[in-house]
Amino acid sequence: MGTKIEDFLKEKKIDPRRVLAASAKIERLQPEDRAIRLTKRLARGSEDAAKKKDAAGAKKPRSGRPVTDRTLSAALQGKPISGPAKTRLLRAINRVLEQKKQEKVDLTAIFDLPKKGGAAAEGAEAAG
Repeated sequence: MGTKIEDFLKEKKIDPRRVLAASAKIERLQPEDRAIRLTKRLARGSEDAAKKKDAAGAKKPRSGRPVTDRTLSAALQGKPISGPAKTRLLRAINRVLEQKKQEKVDLTAIFDLPKKGGAAAEGAEAAG
């Protein structure tokens, strides 16, 4: 019995190397991302409040950080990975599924997410 993401990749016949390649393509910084960062940086330096508000509402740039082989192997082994890494992994898997003309999935399909409240909620259930 493998992890949830490992079973999902086997079921959909997705090669992990393809996920890495898709992530590198998706997360690569584009000129538009650099322009977004430039406008935010210039707005921070200005005294105009309208410019600051305008820059804050701008489109969010790509991270520039793809899923690495180390992150993917940790996810396949069931080790904990950060939230942003899970999101990048999900985006890459959805891109591969899109290329295969299959339906996109959500985060719960490939990861076991903890219930809301974490350890505090479990302690309350055990006591009650």
